[in-house]
Amino acid sequence: MSFERKNIEKMQGYAPGEQTGAADIIKLNTNENPYPPSPQVAEALESINVAALRRYPSPTADSFREAASRLHNISTEQIIPTNGGDELLRLVLTTYVEQLDTIAVCKPSYSLYPVLAEIQGCRFEEISLLDDWSMPEDFLEQLNKSAAKLLILVNPNAPTGALLSADYLAEIAENFPGLLLIDEAYVDFVDPELNYDSISLINSHDNILILRTLSKAYSLAGLRFGYGIGAKSLIEPMMFKTRDSYNTDHISQSLATAALDSCEYARENCERIRQSRELLRADLHELGLTAPASQSNFILCQIPESLGAEKLYRQLKQRNILVRYFDQERLRDKLRISIGTDAENAALVAAIKELTQQ
Repeated sequence: MSFERKNIEKMQGYAPGEQTGAADIIKLNTNENPYPPSPQVAEALESINVAALRRYPSPTADSFREAASRLHNISTEQIIPTNGGDELLRLVLTTYVEQLDTIAVCKPSYSLYPVLAEIQGCRFEEISLLDDWSMPEDFLEQLNKSAAKLLILVNPNAPTGALLSADYLAEIAENFPGLLLIDEAYVDFVDPELNYDSISLINSHDNILILRTLSKAYSLAGLRFGYGIGAKSLIEPMMFKTRDSYNTDHISQSLATAALDSCEYARENCERIRQSRELLRADLHELGLTAPASQSNFILCQIPESLGAEKLYRQLKQRNILVRYFDQERLRDKLRISIGTDAENAALVAAIKELTQQ
């Protein structure tokens, strides 16, 4: 006899990218930062008083909220710390979306979204991007026709790396009666000259929530720390009604605060990754693997039919190089490649060059 809810029994869970502890693996499959956290984070870890762990942490992670407030020039009341960005996604659904409500996303997008929708018992509407991964002209029309309660846009997009402008996001928010959640997990890798800034939108739009994470730019994927930014009216119900008690621990709060306080270190690493991204894109293009411009820490490569995306993924894995293959419509002829160190990227290019010559 099964005790699962019927929708849980029928659904498929989220399939994360492969994780390995092997030291000789070049890991370019889960968009982790190839560089370590800041020295200030290391110092914060070393200074942890083990005796302090007998007490509960700050329930609202006040020191972190103050650091995020300084970084973004917003009020602490507009910030909610979470156990990774994924907890914020769950909180938004739990707080704002009823069973049988519709959640809308672009297609392709982050593959956790449909899983969370199924858990909540929601309808799920996917609006396909165009062949160049841009938004369809009638996106708003399709969105409003779906009667969605929540729209989730990952920006820059995953897995394409395409960026929507803040003006476009504002237009959506102004013409959509539901809640717009902007998942900015990769925003720190956007070219600075684009002057992208969505945070100012929360002061003029009370239906916008922004997701941020320390997993990518701050090199803290193993810590599981994220946060949400939005109007006080959106933050408060999650902070004081639906959030788990003590949802972030003492150690993670200390390290996350140190990370934001040393944000210049993260910015420097993001610039290194942007430069490496363009070099890798050019090197792969010479081998016949084309990728559109990306504003993230990965590129989505079109794989020639002569190589085959799934075949190349497996051949690289045999050479201890992990990249991401998606067995999904419109993605089966592509590989998503995270940007590594220059040495890791060079090893990838050399391996692909060798395979193309066989």
